[in-house]
Amino acid sequence: MTTSVLISILITFLVIVLILYLVARLPIDGRAKQIVQIIVIIIGIISMLKYLAVF
Repeated sequence: MTTSVLISILITFLVIVLILYLVARLPIDGRAKQIVQIIVIIIGIISMLKYLAVF
């Protein structure tokens, strides 16, 4: 059980990092890029909290 949760958290973290990297490569202005990055981080934190049974 613990190993499964750790693997899920690790995969979620890697997906978040990948999405943030891809957003940084988009040819959009800085303000929109910052907003998208904040949204991705918030969604990532919520999904990690879900794996930790907070939600």
